[in-house]
Amino acid sequence: MLPSAGRVASERSEHAYRDLAATVLHVVVDGEVVGTLSLTDVIRPESRQAVDALRARNVQVVMITGDAEAVASSVAAELGIAIGAGTDVAIASAGVILASDDPRSVLSVIDLSHASYRKMTQNLWLAAGYNLVSVPLAAGVLTPIGFVLPMSVGAILMSLSTIVVALNAQLLRRLDLRPGAGMRAAHGTVAVATVSG
Repeated sequence: MLPSAGRVASERSEHAYRDLAATVLHVVVDGEVVGTLSLTDVIRPESRQAVDALRARNVQVVMITGDAEAVASSVAAELGIAIGAGTDVAIASAGVILASDDPRSVLSVIDLSHASYRKMTQNLWLAAGYNLVSVPLAAGVLTPIGFVLPMSVGAILMSLSTIVVALNAQLLRRLDLRPGAGMRAAHGTVAVATVSG
């Protein structure tokens, strides 16, 4: 138990550090407070890089945290992001849950999403293009001018179109998904929860 003078000094220093969003530890010798330590969260460089890169892509950044409000407000003020509360809410509302502790991975998820959408669109047009050309030819549209596409050639073209679509999809493997690698422009909103173990 702290003597009353030590308790008063302790409360004063705790209030001063609480304004800084710090965790306060007191050093007590023989029941008397002889010192105070404050521990604050330090924003890692990759977190700042991730927030800056997301903003550059016009992505709205929101921090949802189960941390103390003073700590969350301090981090949010330094990074300039909006805040919410609750770890469970963060995980439930997140569109993406990161298993690593590097928030720059969000950029990789966005890059993969955009690249996948582009490939789906390309493959749709490749498959549709085959059907728009090959099916009428196989049906005999050009028979009046003497051209008939044999069924065997149509079957081979169908197989080739499947192979072309599959090979085009394989080009996604060339995408560099290492954290911080992608810096291309994107638009949208993303909520992310990080789970580090």
